[in-house]
Amino acid sequence: MYIELKNIEKSFGNYKACDCINLSISKGTLAALLGPSGSGKTTLLRMIAGFITPDAGDININEKRVNDTKVYDRGIGFVFQNYALFRYMTVYENIAFGLKVKKIPKRQIRDRVMDLMELTGLKGMEKRYPSQMSGGQRQRVAFARALAPNPSLLLLDEPFAAIDAKVRQELRFWLKDMIHKVGITSIFVTHDQDEAVEVADEIIVTSNGRIEQTGNPLEIYKNPKTKFVAEFIGQSERIPDFHRLKGFEKRGFDGAVIRPEFVETFKSDNEKFQDVLPYSEEGIVEEVSFLGTCLKVRLRVNGIHLTTHRSLERRPVSVGETMHVIVYRIYAYKGEKAYYMENSLLEGKEIVTF
Repeated sequence: MYIELKNIEKSFGNYKACDCINLSISKGTLAALLGPSGSGKTTLLRMIAGFITPDAGDININEKRVNDTKVYDRGIGFVFQNYALFRYMTVYENIAFGLKVKKIPKRQIRDRVMDLMELTGLKGMEKRYPSQMSGGQRQRVAFARALAPNPSLLLLDEPFAAIDAKVRQELRFWLKDMIHKVGITSIFVTHDQDEAVEVADEIIVTSNGRIEQTGNPLEIYKNPKTKFVAEFIGQSERIPDFHRLKGFEKRGFDGAVIRPEFVETFKSDNEKFQDVLPYSEEGIVEEVSFLGTCLKVRLRVNGIHLTTHRSLERRPVSVGETMHVIVYRIYAYKGEKAYYMENSLLEGKEIVTF
């Protein structure tokens, strides 16, 4: 493994930011540290960088323990949340800064800077100042500056937080493409699950100073191992009395997490659902919201509130309308562990969702 954290502990007064963290990341991986505020993800990133020293444990980079290695000797490029560009320096001077500090010959500096400007789509902007650029362009400058000294590891602290939504979407794909082209091992911090799923090769979910689960985006989304991950990923709802829904038994579980895509609604005259009509139950529509690509429908079924998404191509529904409802899977939890569970009445039945 290229990066290994072993039994890492870090506290700030009575607050435990990292509690016995063990983590491995392979060379060339683009990893996301994903979690809510205060979950320890930024502390982990800054300890890897060398800005913070762990209270206990070992940080290894490329099989070398770096706990006592200075920041500038770790071979790390760091992109700060606020970019931290030098506002009185041009784009060229910002990117060249780290190379000048290392006393690289001027000709090599120029070649490296121009190559990076070409790579990051900044060609022709070398004489501009940060104040003359958009947020997305400044982010690219920060990225190019971090890459200039040829670091072996790139760390990014919430790299899209200060950028508006449309540009953020474009930069996600741009960043993933650039990092894979360069082939550098990278870790970025985010609290945005969509960002992590779209960009990362591997997601590390953190909560209360601990790692809840590690895996690729599909694995994290489809197979949450803990109650926290099941709730945090996706638009999930916690349903303590899930056993009141048809096809599910409590069987010692404490409750369940149900996502909108696990809930299907239909009218009794819909031919596509006739085979499963006997296994459905009635629900009353309480709220309908337009999300742009679909309708968000909230219903009450046996006193339980459920949410589903309804395609704009289907017949609209109204508040107060009665619908047939089927929940065909859940994540049941016992303690902190989560378990995938299918509706027992639907075994061998095909649910046509659209």
